[in-house]
Amino acid sequence: MRLMAVDLVEEAGFEALEAFDAEEAVRLMEARPDIVLVFSDIDLGIGMAGLDLAHAIRDRWPPVEIIMTSGKIQPEPGDLPERGRFFEKPYRRDEVAAAMRELAA
Repeated sequence: MRLMAVDLVEEAGFEALEAFDAEEAVRLMEARPDIVLVFSDIDLGIGMAGLDLAHAIRDRWPPVEIIMTSGKIQPEPGDLPERGRFFEKPYRRDEVAAAMRELAA
């Protein structure tokens, strides 16, 4: 099943890599040093939470940009790592795509 987020990432001009959960995302990060941006939901359902993933990415890969989204969880000030961006669902695809291109520039 193709995720709408994958389409959004590709429409913004990036190669989309899908991860089933945060642990798989970390494995992808370890294997692909060319990753410049991570787009993830805060509510990942199982395992590591999205905000924990965001902080793990910032700690291990400081140059990687992070965009988080959620329709259920509104992060508090300071919840996102430095330079992290948040978009509440339903978000405007054009705004998220513009943020992706801006952060990756």
